[in-house]
Amino acid sequence: MIDVVSVDDERVVLLDESGAAIGTALKAQVHHRETPLHLAFSCYIFDRSGRLLLTRRALEKPTFGGVWTNSCCGHPAPDEPIAEAARRRVEQELGLVLDSLRLVLPGFRYRAVVPDGPFAGTVENEMCPVFVATTAVEVEADPAEVADVDWVEWPSFRADVLAGRREISPWCREQVAALPEELQYAEAADQADLPPAAAFS
Repeated sequence: MIDVVSVDDERVVLLDESGAAIGTALKAQVHHRETPLHLAFSCYIFDRSGRLLLTRRALEKPTFGGVWTNSCCGHPAPDEPIAEAARRRVEQELGLVLDSLRLVLPGFRYRAVVPDGPFAGTVENEMCPVFVATTAVEVEADPAEVADVDWVEWPSFRADVLAGRREISPWCREQVAALPEELQYAEAADQADLPPAAAFS
């Protein structure tokens, strides 16, 4: 297990175009108008009734604050296996322990620019493998990270996103378009298709 560090000391893994690690940067300083490519992950969490957890990002976040998105996003620490990072961040942000965790989009990558507000022009630039997970635990969200939560039916949510009827984060919109209709039951993807920097355990 990776050592816990303070928020001010958290570091992200910088990547080259092949997805190999080329260094690290402080998380608090990595996002700006020329954000370097770095490693992240996204997670889609279902409950035992088959509902998907959506979260609204805290208003104070410098990138896409107040925007609704998938269940959880985050960054692996240097030398932290990406699956462990996903479990860690889900517990930190949402108070959830996961029953299962499967890799579904190992090669997802996106770039998005904050369109307005005090952080307009700030860039997200990530190789961001996507996981699907299940939990039976009640959400206890950290208000510094999550402003609100909602449980939705995946088929109707997916249809609304694809039809442009639902406001959602740009990365979530792209991910939903690439994810299968039966997401909760999707087979695990090949770990060999992860970026080279994304060690798996």
